[in-house]
Amino acid sequence: MNNVMALFAFAVLLGFLGILLWHVPRWDLIGVVSVTVALAGWDLITNLRKRG
Repeated sequence: MNNVMALFAFAVLLGFLGILLWHVPRWDLIGVVSVTVALAGWDLITNLRKRG
């Protein structure tokens, strides 16, 4: 159940940031969002691997 909730939270984060980039398409914001998604994705992957 925790894995499903983590994946859902990551999807919601991607949706929010996607809407933000859709309405404010600036290169500096794209860079910050890319780093944010990369770090959140890395955290998600490491936590999913730990639990099995």
